Amino acid sequence: MSERPLILVSNDDGITSKGIRVLVNVMKKLGEVIVVAPDSPQSGMGHAITIGETLRLEEEEIFDDVQAYKSSGTPADCVKLAKHYVLKDRKVDLVVSGINHGSNTSISVLYSGTMSAAIEGALEGYPSIGFSLCDYSSKADFSHVEEYVYKIAKQVLDHGIPKGVALNVNFPPKRNEDIKGVKICRQAHAKWQEEFSERFDPNGRKYFWMAGNFVNFDKGEDNDEWAIANNYVSIVPCQYDLTAHHAINQMNEDWNWEELS
Repeated sequence: MSERPLILVSNDDGITSKGIRVLVNVMKKLGEVIVVAPDSPQSGMGHAITIGETLRLEEEEIFDDVQAYKSSGTPADCVKLAKHYVLKDRKVDLVVSGINHGSNTSISVLYSGTMSAAIEGALEGYPSIGFSLCDYSSKADFSHVEEYVYKIAKQVLDHGIPKGVALNVNFPPKRNEDIKGVKICRQAHAKWQEEFSERFDPNGRKYFWMAGNFVNFDKGEDNDEWAIANNYVSIVPCQYDLTAHHAINQMNEDWNWEELS
């Protein structure tokens, strides 16, 4: 490329998080960086967008030599605002989201604000990556993942990814041994088994507090949960087309269509 690639950075932990600062510093080595990120944490927002309420966008001098904006909206809102207002007609070469404080493996990808920003980028036709570190601490150590963030982003810039695909990249937490490598994985078959605790506020009004446990049903060694547990970086290619293509022929064969006509 004759000009430096234009890289849009967003996240769901908010513009002041440690993870986004690490991501910005790495992306500066690869291209021109523009940041549009939420002004407060938006974890678990999924692909929510703001409808019927005001959206605010303010420039923020928070990163050295990087144009940055904070938004009152969701991660998906941030990518939309970047495309239609901040960047207007400029060509975006890469959208990156994160680095999230916490895992987005397995079923968590459906709830992830981090991945919603990346998937929104893919919807707009941009090569997109969501990065997550499987460590929920606000003071998490990112030092062992920076070289992989750089290498994976460079691979995407140099070689591209299929249209309509966003990469869900998860890193194991800092351990006593080095990361073993990178694996292209499938999403593990696992889920959250929720529990709701019924409580009462000081005024006697009932409310509920969600808790629960993560349960992995997957015994395979080709999925993202296995990769993280065994100290590999996992990359799961994700798509926004949620059609269960394998079910179409089966339903056409099994259903009684005369009853539906």
